[in-house]
Amino acid sequence: MKTVIIGANSYIARNMIRVNQIHQYSEVKLFDCGLKQLDNAPNYHSLTMSLQSDIEESINGADLIYFFVGKTGTMQGFEDPELFLKVNEGFLFSLLNAYRAVHSTAKIIFPSTRLVYRGDSRALNEDSEKQFLTPYAIQKFACEQYLNMYHELFGVNYCILRIGVPYGTLVHPVSSYGTLEFFIKQAKEFRKISVFGDGKQKRTFTFIEDLCHILWKAGLTCQCINDVYNIGGEALSIREVAEKVAYATKAIIAENPWPHDFNKIESGDTVFDSRKLDCLLGNIYSMTVDRWLGENDIR
Repeated sequence: MKTVIIGANSYIARNMIRVNQIHQYSEVKLFDCGLKQLDNAPNYHSLTMSLQSDIEESINGADLIYFFVGKTGTMQGFEDPELFLKVNEGFLFSLLNAYRAVHSTAKIIFPSTRLVYRGDSRALNEDSEKQFLTPYAIQKFACEQYLNMYHELFGVNYCILRIGVPYGTLVHPVSSYGTLEFFIKQAKEFRKISVFGDGKQKRTFTFIEDLCHILWKAGLTCQCINDVYNIGGEALSIREVAEKVAYATKAIIAENPWPHDFNKIESGDTVFDSRKLDCLLGNIYSMTVDRWLGENDIR
């Protein structure tokens, strides 16, 4: 099995590379726009995403392609729409057309997001109602549709994996800068954790090592193809996570009113029903937030 990871300097990719170094899932070639891989992993090559010939060369002969190229952010997509469109949609088109040009049969693994869903107090399955409150959210969903279009028209193989809130790292000091890490940073610096509103909105939190194993297994499992899957984890409210961090760090929690713009783009509860994927891969979630906090000195 020959695997290509494009976007090899991203948070998830760097952790996936480390997991592969330990568990030997696949032979890998790594690509990103930088001159070197940030962790000095072998088989790294600089890639210009705007040059289709570069992409064709990188994916030719691959069996599996992980595509971790994208701009993240909530308000940033409104402030720099051209860049977000180019990176989040345009670069995927570059990959898809390179795929066609080299007559690839590889499976493309595409990470999507909880933000494509309309919030609901019930667990969300893959067909739950969608809502798009930011450019990033609608661009992720658009890319899901492009993959399906290219599958129907040109036979492109893909697997879309929607991700909740990842946390932790196997590659220090890289971080997701997500909810848990943000609270830890506040607790360390100010001994106070700020929560907007009452913090009762719930999320699915997934430990990065569990997430990486799932990404690898989904890529290598032939049944996970040409479809969309939610990645599971632990369902917790923002307030519950803040309380766990506060207890571990002896910090206090301060409730603050929502900033006007951020309140308008808050999704509400987005807890995943991951049974569709779990039935194929098994339940391989090994970590909880409590255990992770206990195993890491975050004071």
